[in-house]
Order: sequence, then structure tokens, then C-alpha cells
Amino acid sequence: MKNTGKLKGKTLFITGASRGIGKAIALKAARDGANIVIAAKTSEAHSKLPGTIYTAAEEIERAGGRALPCIVDVRDERQVQKAVEAAVAKFGGIDIVVNNASAISITGTLGTEMKRYDLMQTVNARGTFLVSKTCLPYLLLSENPHILNLAPPLNLSPKWFANHTAYTIAKYGMSMCVLGMAEEFRAQGVAVNALWPRTTIHTAAVEMLSGPEGALYSRKPEIMADAAYAIFCRDSREYTGNFFLDDEVLLDVGVKDLAKYACYPENIHLLATDIFLDEADLSAKL
Repeated sequence: MKNTGKLKGKTLFITGASRGIGKAIALKAARDGANIVIAAKTSEAHSKLPGTIYTAAEEIERAGGRALPCIVDVRDERQVQKAVEAAVAKFGGIDIVVNNASAISITGTLGTEMKRYDLMQTVNARGTFLVSKTCLPYLLLSENPHILNLAPPLNLSPKWFANHTAYTIAKYGMSMCVLGMAEEFRAQGVAVNALWPRTTIHTAAVEMLSGPEGALYSRKPEIMADAAYAIFCRDSREYTGNFFLDDEVLLDVGVKDLAKYACYPENIHLLATDIFLDEADLSAKL
């Protein structure tokens, strides 16, 4: 999907933007000349995962954007407040919030330690609520304000709870923020939407958990970045309260070649449907 320049001068506050999907969204917006607040914890290189808030900032500026790297643990209210204040001081406001930071543990009830349960709740549900709440006073001043949570549709089938109840509760907390805030701020024109991938997305973090073979069944983070960009370019007063899937967004704006997003385009028949989505025929979405 080509850039249109519509995000030039807009300020995006993106959690977890030092790598993966968050960084891909940041780079897509940067090519328009957007301002990117990189709100993430990684200030020093990880032994197994590439990228820090500072290396991400360098990439963003090379892509044509302006960057503000901020050390932010979304569980820490003061750190979030300081990052938002720094963003407003540097860029004059906030137009778009992307709640991308997330913690995951695909474990059953007996296998989930309470510290892991608490981590998922405080990062996913509470962190999303906190970042949104802190940014909202500035979003209300924007001409076309958006909050985008990387969260799944609310599918209440028991199978999505049975094997990982703790994670589902935490992730659906992000989804419920969309449901509630979209309606709460509808009249003020703040769009609050969710975006979720149709298929698994291959990132360095995913590779560390599942191995390099996961790329065979996955798409690249750029499909999520292009879909997010398409959402940001829409009128916030007309598109709110939606649970978007990445490929549906792109098909809707005329992107016909989805094969390019596969890690292995020659093996698109192997793509795997992501968690929280019922099994579906992908043939029309390839």
C-alpha cells in the first residue's frame, strides 16, 4: 500500500514500538513525515532480540519521520505521564495512539503463575486503559484522533478460554476498551478501533518462542502496518468501534496483492489462522 502523505506532521504515540509490529507501524507513518513517540521498555539491547528505542528512532528518522524515544513501562503511571508530557512538549499534541504493548503466556490455569497472570493483566488490559486515558485529553484536541488497540474480536467461544484463560482475559480486556471507549467518545469524534491479524505474524519475538519455522505459516508485520495506516487515514467520526482484520482493511481500500505480505509467497496455502479467529477459508484473502 502506497503512502499518501496524510499523516505528515501527525503525532503517533506507539507502545512497544522498538521492534515487531509496533515498529512496522511507526516506520509506515514515518514515511509520511509523521512524528513518532516510541514508548517502550527496551533501552538496552536484548541478548536475543534486536532493537532498542534508540535504534528504532534512528530508523524512523531515516524513513522521513521525527522520533522521540521514551523509556516506558505501560504498567507505570508516572512513566506514561512523563512520556505523554514529553510528546506534547516536543510535537505540540497527540493525534494517534497505538496500544501495541502486550504480554503473553499460552498456559492453562494450573500452569500459570500469578506473577505471569498479573503481568498480562497490567500490561494488556490496564496498560491499554492507562495509555488511552492519559492521551485522551490531547486526542480530544486533534482534528482526526484515533486510538488503535492491537486486540482481537470478542469471540466468546469456550475454546478460546479453555487452554489459556488468563491470557484471554487479559487480551479481551484490550478489546473491551475498544467497545467501551468507542461509545464513550463517539460524540467527541475520537475513533477507537481494534486491529488483529488474519494469520500469524512473524516477528523476532515470535521466532524466539516458536522457532524460525513459524515463518512458513505467517505473514510479515508490514501487513499490519499497512492496515493500521489505512485506518488512520479514515475519518475518525465515521469509523469507530470496529474490530478490523488486517487483510479485510486492505482489500477494502483496493489492495489486491496480499501474497506479497507472506513470508514465503510461494507457500501461501500454508498460512495459519491466528488465535481467537474461527477457522476460515483463507483462499479469498491470499
